[in-house]
Amino acid sequence: MRTSEAIFAPIGVYDSGIGGLSVLRALREALPAESFVYVADNAHAPYGDRSAAFIETRATHISQFLVGGGVKALVLACNTASVVAAQHLRKLHGLPIVAMEPAIKPATQLTRSKVVLVLATTNTIHSPAVARLCHAYGQEVKVILQPCPGLADQVERGQFQSTRTRRLLDGFIRPGMAAGADTIVLGCTHYAFLAEEIALITGPSVTVVEPSGAIARQLARVLPNTPAPARTAATTYYTSGSAPALSAFLTAIGEPAEPVYTLPATR
Repeated sequence: MRTSEAIFAPIGVYDSGIGGLSVLRALREALPAESFVYVADNAHAPYGDRSAAFIETRATHISQFLVGGGVKALVLACNTASVVAAQHLRKLHGLPIVAMEPAIKPATQLTRSKVVLVLATTNTIHSPAVARLCHAYGQEVKVILQPCPGLADQVERGQFQSTRTRRLLDGFIRPGMAAGADTIVLGCTHYAFLAEEIALITGPSVTVVEPSGAIARQLARVLPNTPAPARTAATTYYTSGSAPALSAFLTAIGEPAEPVYTLPATR
């Protein structure tokens, strides 16, 4: 790829489904001159209770699609895919790869009660990455790891305010608050779409931490080049699931009308 092509090449953003759209918003805000290709693996979402082998296979397929399409960097906008497959993908591809991890470090610096509640998928909660973060930053802070089975599914269905979603949130959050948690880490990008519902349970005294802004800053640091601000940027969407369904979701959350394409099937 020539230097001029590398400057204007898009950035790939990959999630198991729609959760990574919260990260994409932060990326576009921080880097308004950049173009993006977003891939949602909706047909296989959520990844939270999938096997590590399955997640790595899907991450490999989607990263190869994005790299083959000429992206200059890759953002894994999915905590589960990050903790399972990031190291593998970095061995496969010679381009910057920015991965997610639950924001345990900043949460331990923000908490006043010295109790932090981490909400994440089962795979993320039990990952070596989270164990490492707890060991590194949880020596003087109690970190409560709360798996949230079924919660990402509700977001995928667009059921942000349903009775079932509120019941799940209540069951996942209140025990941690009863244990003294005054800081909550959203360890799954899907959960950002439930921020209003979470706030109704926690009230204003609890700080909610999610890492989209930090991911955007890290991407800006590792990008090989930065295009001129005057350039017209664009976002292209792909899904392994229903293109009309993703298009309808984008409209519902106020995203500009853009075509949604079907991800090529695994060969």
